[in-house]
Amino acid sequence: QVQLVESGGGLVQAGDSLRLSCAASGRTFSRCAMGWFRQAPGKEREFAASISWSGGTTYYADSLKGRFTISRDNAKNTVYLQMNSLKPEDTAVYYCAARNSGNMAASVDRYQYAYWGQGTQVTISS
Repeated sequence: QVQLVESGGGLVQAGDSLRLSCAASGRTFSRCAMGWFRQAPGKEREFAASISWSGGTTYYADSLKGRFTISRDNAKNTVYLQMNSLKPEDTAVYYCAARNSGNMAASVDRYQYAYWGQGTQVTISS
């Protein structure tokens, strides 16, 4: 099994920055792409960003390009989401997700991800 634990969420003002972290562990975790998704109240979970195993390929939701940056440190089994110029509409629960071991290609499709964290709340006040 794979465990994913997110951290770094909180309440900030519009224009501020936050960095989310997702620590992965588990006997079967290795060489997989990872992603971040988010879910606002009353809305479906949506894609935010994803990164390949090597870190060489990243994808972003159109609304996040230029403001959010996904990165990873494979030595620490950790993926990050740097969020800048935050807006009230970025308010959501942010979830970290991992594909099955061996699936190294980044994906925007939530159904390609086998493992999910519990989520961390991000709230942006105007």
